[in-house]
Amino acid sequence: MNKLGIQLSEHFTYKKLLRFVTPSVIMMFFTSVYGLVGGICVSNSTGQTAFEAMNFITPITSVLGVFGFMFGSGASALIARALGEKDNKKANGLFSAIYIISIIAGIILALIGQLILPATSKLLGGSGEMLEEGLKYARVTLLFIPAAVLQYVNQYMFPTAEKGRLGMIFTVVAGITNVIMIILFVTILKMGVVGAALANGVGQILGGFVPLIYFISKRNNSILRFSKPKMSIRNFIQTCINGSSEFVTNLSLYLIGIFFNYQLIKIIGNEGVAIFGVIMYINMIFISIFNGYSIGIAPSIGYQYGANNTCELKNLFKKSIILISIFGVVLTILAILTARPLSYIYVGYNEALLDKTVIAFRIYSISFLIMGLNIFGSAFFTALNNGLISALISFVRTFFFQVIAVMTLPIFLGEVGIWLSILTSEIFSLIVTIVCIKVNKKKYQY
Repeated sequence: MNKLGIQLSEHFTYKKLLRFVTPSVIMMFFTSVYGLVGGICVSNSTGQTAFEAMNFITPITSVLGVFGFMFGSGASALIARALGEKDNKKANGLFSAIYIISIIAGIILALIGQLILPATSKLLGGSGEMLEEGLKYARVTLLFIPAAVLQYVNQYMFPTAEKGRLGMIFTVVAGITNVIMIILFVTILKMGVVGAALANGVGQILGGFVPLIYFISKRNNSILRFSKPKMSIRNFIQTCINGSSEFVTNLSLYLIGIFFNYQLIKIIGNEGVAIFGVIMYINMIFISIFNGYSIGIAPSIGYQYGANNTCELKNLFKKSIILISIFGVVLTILAILTARPLSYIYVGYNEALLDKTVIAFRIYSISFLIMGLNIFGSAFFTALNNGLISALISFVRTFFFQVIAVMTLPIFLGEVGIWLSILTSEIFSLIVTIVCIKVNKKKYQY
């Protein structure tokens, strides 16, 4: 039992559900704080060019870390199902194996990134001082890819181990340390983008490697612990399939970021990269609610599926849809009202840039009304061990419809069309999500 006194197997009321997912929401919030504070410090202390450089290069380096989402979410679904089936030995074997796989994959990905980064950055439109500063940031960031992969895995494993609160504490400590390091390196020591990358790396080590000490120690009283690693090729393939939606979601997010930057440089210039960067930083804070809720509730959904408890599965599904819908309305209103003060934190030194950013973010924020339902829909099918449907929802939402929208809408609506492309994508994705839910309702009995 976790410290909140709530187990995966329990019946969830609204109050208990909110208590159970809150640690995961806070974990996601503090994870998003890394980039948020780094962007603020770099923009205000180093200048617009450095800010543009960091936002240009971040999607490229972040692509390498998304394997952590795939390993974490995919293995979590298998582990939760095994726990529901009362097969703790299998659960612990999978749990141990996924950490070894994640560390090895992180090292390989970091090496690949160092090799391909310069040529890739130039190919995607980087040039001049912006490219030079971006490469400085990226080379340091890539050193910490193994830690970043583990940090994403931990976000899924702590809730699955019924230790969401402990995972939250690790993430909060990492987030606070990251903020302190950024202020020290960037604002006080004037280390620029290199300082921001180092500060992020320190936070990722605390959030990625340090939590392993708990699972290794004798004080580990969770339902999961390190044992002899055991993962068959079939289990690994299932892990990748289960986690393919989270992989596709995050990979597409960064690929779209690369594509947006490329389009914005052509249509607006480097200033467009700065506007999009501000929107993405603020966006991370808002969608951390949706992502945190989905990560937090997924282990319970997987457990009830493994235990064949259809009544509780229906309960979790119904309550989640209602809560996510309420969150969407609240976050949309909040985003519209706070667009100017939040944007001012980043680009308050440039009034014209600030005005453009506020308009762009208010248009973008309307998408929060339905974004959460699509995020939960994808996570729901991952928890049910149906990675293919989950990946389908993620792919059409984060890539397919967005690419079509961002290519066509600017032709008719100009710059406004770029910011409307996200809302358009979410609307069409919601249709796909609803169809998938209806088609599979009888199969899973939710």
